[in-house]
Amino acid sequence: MPEAFAELNAVFERLEKHYRDMQDIEFTVERGKLWMLQTRNGKRTAKAALKIAVDLCLEGLVSESEAVGRVDPHSLDQLLHPTLDPKAPRDLVLSGLPASPGAASGEVVFSADEAERLAQEGRKVVLVRVETSPEDIHGMHAAVAIVTARGGMTSHAAVVARGMGRPCVCGAGDLRIDARGQAFKAAGRVVNKGDVITVDGAAGKVFFGRVATIEPELTGDFATLMGWADKSRRMKVRANADTPHDAQVARNFGAEGIGLCRTEHMFFDEGRIIAVREMILAEDRRGREAALAKLLPMQRSDFEGIFRVMRGLPVTIRLLDPPLHEFLPHSDAEIDEVAKASGMNAGKLKDRAHKLSEFNPMLGHRGCRLGVSYPEIYEMQTRAIIEAAVNVNEATGDTIAPEIMIPLVADQKELALIKERVDAVAAAVLDERKARLDYLVGTMIELPRAALTADAIAAHAHFFSFGTNDLTQTTYGLSRDDSAAFLPDYLRTGIFEKDPFVTLDPAGVGALVKIAAEKGRAARPGLKLGICGEHGGDPDSIAFVEGCGLDYVSCSPYRTPIARLAAAQARLAATHKKSSLA
Repeated sequence: MPEAFAELNAVFERLEKHYRDMQDIEFTVERGKLWMLQTRNGKRTAKAALKIAVDLCLEGLVSESEAVGRVDPHSLDQLLHPTLDPKAPRDLVLSGLPASPGAASGEVVFSADEAERLAQEGRKVVLVRVETSPEDIHGMHAAVAIVTARGGMTSHAAVVARGMGRPCVCGAGDLRIDARGQAFKAAGRVVNKGDVITVDGAAGKVFFGRVATIEPELTGDFATLMGWADKSRRMKVRANADTPHDAQVARNFGAEGIGLCRTEHMFFDEGRIIAVREMILAEDRRGREAALAKLLPMQRSDFEGIFRVMRGLPVTIRLLDPPLHEFLPHSDAEIDEVAKASGMNAGKLKDRAHKLSEFNPMLGHRGCRLGVSYPEIYEMQTRAIIEAAVNVNEATGDTIAPEIMIPLVADQKELALIKERVDAVAAAVLDERKARLDYLVGTMIELPRAALTADAIAAHAHFFSFGTNDLTQTTYGLSRDDSAAFLPDYLRTGIFEKDPFVTLDPAGVGALVKIAAEKGRAARPGLKLGICGEHGGDPDSIAFVEGCGLDYVSCSPYRTPIARLAAAQARLAATHKKSSLA
């Protein structure tokens, strides 16, 4: 029926040009005559949405800004990570929270040390834990995926996995790991150490056996749309990165700097943890300084590597944040092992660990409070940062301008005291090296009191970075690790429309961000403002902070394209709203 086909083809063209979008069309041919039944904008996958938006623009049917607005930023996750083959059979074992996208298969292991050992043998492993902590970082690096029984979307496992681009399922409440670490149980099934499982981080599912995956393809259309997005957005997009590798991944995805470098992850390396523990166990400042002298060249090397990768782009480095007890062993077996390896007294080690333990460590002796009690820690880190910046500056000619961030400030006097010490160390290094260097000192706004007194704090800060993970935690009085057990009830009953650790709460936490931004800039007009919590990669949260006038968002490296697209859409929406009101 060539006549009917020619007529149908003409209708296709006419409808697509009229609606300026791909159409889902229903028609019939009866006795040789074509009848059109209905048309609607067609549903599409993320890859198809990208292709259609770019093609329509290149054909002149939509503008570049319209094309940018037609791709859902959330859907880009499908393009940036491996996904399960939809045709592959699967055997569901466990469900939890979709903490980090992607899909991977590997042997079950229950300890970070074993994950590292097997990975060095070339085996792919999935690390299964009740929960993770910074001391597990080497095993998380080694694993192809991570599963935890506890924790929410901003738990340690979730945040670190997203930064590394590892699939992760958290808060799998049915997961029970046996005491000997040889198997786990879920829904009546037993999965033994060494069994192969597949983790689908985007869906929050764990399957028994190996499920086939499809690798991502970042085609030319992806780069084209990202280029249009970059022309449209106002806010910069940085990445949270702690290693040169993460920094390079971030740059590859278009990051314009590092908004959060967490220095504590650098301390858990096997070659460093002994010196860290020596520092913590020291009886006086002299002993701590002796241990810190061993860490100084290691920290300096870390920062040099990151500065070299970023080639003069801004790098915000957070000084040590977690409580010191996290660096010490906990069980008797671990204490004996560490004592034997380091030559320390096991009894002394156990006593110190007990003295440092806290009932509520996340609200305890951490952040800038460590800098007040043990100023030599922050002094060592400052020296490492400034020396690294000078070294890279001299070696490459790149203009390195580090941003030193003081965490968990609640009072301007805390920041004033620590900034004075930071400036003194920086001045001493620059005098020793006969060098010049521009650097900034700022703080992370993660406590309600800091937001409410931002004008006073801004007197001592060159920048604010909103740590919205902790700001949400301290505003709501919710533990981001433990609340995963009951947050689904709040979402199901409608108490919360969205998980506040995934999408920024505009009425409460967002109000504090606005207050801090306004008060801070009133006191210091040139104050740089950014957001480095996990909300920095959430499109809905990005739309909100665009309205607050923040200068940049920072997110996990693999979420950088999502943030770039969302920042462009937020800016376009704000511009459209402004022109409509005018």
